[in-house]
Amino acid sequence: MPEDARETRYVFVTGGVCSSLGKGVAAASLGCLLESRGYKVALQKFDPYINVDPGTMSPYQHGEVYVTDDGAETDLDLGYYERFTNSVVTRLNSVSTGQVYDAVIKRERRGGYLGKTVQVIPHITDEIKRRIVELSEYSKADIQIIEIGGTVGDIEGVPFLEAIRQMALEVGRARALFIHLTLIPLVGGANELKTKPTQHSVMKLREIGISPDILLCRVPRRMSKEMRDKIALFCNVQPDSVVNALDIKSTVYEIPLMYQKEGLDELVLSKFGLPAADRDLASWRKVVDIITTSTRHVRIGVVGKYIKLQDSYRSIYDGLIHGGVANRVHVDIVKIFSEDLEEKGKVRRLANLDGILVPWGFGKRGTEGKIAAISYARKNKLPFFGICLGMQLSVAEFARNACKLKGANSTELDPNTPHPVICLMEEQKAIVDKGGTMRLGAYPCVLEPDSLVGLAYGAREISERHRHRYEFNNAYRDVMEAAGMRFSGTSPNGELVEIIELVDHPWFVACQFHPELKSRPRNPHPLFREFIRAATEHAGD
Repeated sequence: MPEDARETRYVFVTGGVCSSLGKGVAAASLGCLLESRGYKVALQKFDPYINVDPGTMSPYQHGEVYVTDDGAETDLDLGYYERFTNSVVTRLNSVSTGQVYDAVIKRERRGGYLGKTVQVIPHITDEIKRRIVELSEYSKADIQIIEIGGTVGDIEGVPFLEAIRQMALEVGRARALFIHLTLIPLVGGANELKTKPTQHSVMKLREIGISPDILLCRVPRRMSKEMRDKIALFCNVQPDSVVNALDIKSTVYEIPLMYQKEGLDELVLSKFGLPAADRDLASWRKVVDIITTSTRHVRIGVVGKYIKLQDSYRSIYDGLIHGGVANRVHVDIVKIFSEDLEEKGKVRRLANLDGILVPWGFGKRGTEGKIAAISYARKNKLPFFGICLGMQLSVAEFARNACKLKGANSTELDPNTPHPVICLMEEQKAIVDKGGTMRLGAYPCVLEPDSLVGLAYGAREISERHRHRYEFNNAYRDVMEAAGMRFSGTSPNGELVEIIELVDHPWFVACQFHPELKSRPRNPHPLFREFIRAATEHAGD
């Protein structure tokens, strides 16, 4: 790579017309393509909400919270960044309005502004730019892709847009590029694609001084040359910089290949004046091929309380897909609202499944439905995978039904339970604040070598990401072990139970951590791989 390429280039990705167009996936896909050409990439998300992080938000508001190794609670788009590229994200990769204002206010309180009036410009915008540079210095990336959350026109996003406008001027346009993702709607009655929303979105962006270099146009079908020329004319871009962002129907992992066909990475590199080495997308194509052509199917029931929003369990669904890739099977995910299983007789709907996964969650609602699903999987020898709360409820179900400890529960769900088999961690008892106060980030875990998980990982010690407050109560270890529960993963000092198994079950594993956060399409997580393997064997019985 030429020496001048060692100076970080910046790609700023904005969105217009409406939310949920796929900025995060577009940014991650571009990162995937640039990596395939040998460039080192870093990705960063700026969220305009005033919350410090999404940790206190409802999954129905925000979707899942993606936790990094260093314990940051971040936006789910960071999951796409890690799954689509070789990047390992940290708290530097996720920035919110709350974090920016908090830093500026604390600096002001310490006298950091020497008596000046603190203002959005320059102080807030300077802090935003500082965080962009901080990541580039840490990552040493050739190209840094910065996604601005929300939609152009949102009042919350104005400081971020102003900051990236300034940033482009400061580093020079040879090192800064603006990509705007917008919508070309299809009007039903006329069956016609309409460009006016895109024109208005770009107009709004140009009002604050940003002229996009590339337009990614979300479309249900390919635009004609005439339409691209019209958009280029009215939005002041080159016609070859108007790119089809076609709807993908099969799998999100096809999106990098779609953008590759549209020449997005070549366009970006040409605008930066960087060489475009041959791509190496063989491993990515292999993943897509397995997902789209597998003829064997397994049915996995995900029993959760946030099932109605697709993004609530985004990483878990992807982890299951990765497990399918590892076993060359197509995973049919059956979403089951846990409260529905609390009605008498409804548990019978689990009979046509090849495996059950009970994910994380908070609060009491729907937990008895999850326990009913766990009981069904245990008694019927159905492959089972519990994650976080899923593990805690597996302990409660086993205590009640296998150990005959009537009313056993977690103190989170029943503070007066006679058998608190799951209880609050000692260090959590005095904490009042909710945000960022759980056991967060990567922690080591020691595995029993001949256990299901020991064989799955092929390692004695592992590291996994956590997000929880409650732990297994060691006072109940002996009674549960005597009844057939195996504690196959613990903290290095043996005090914290991280993984449980059942000795008389073909595949019943539950873990306190979140393995879905470290699963990748090209490197499926061992537990998802083995869970789907067990489910595939069950389907073949």
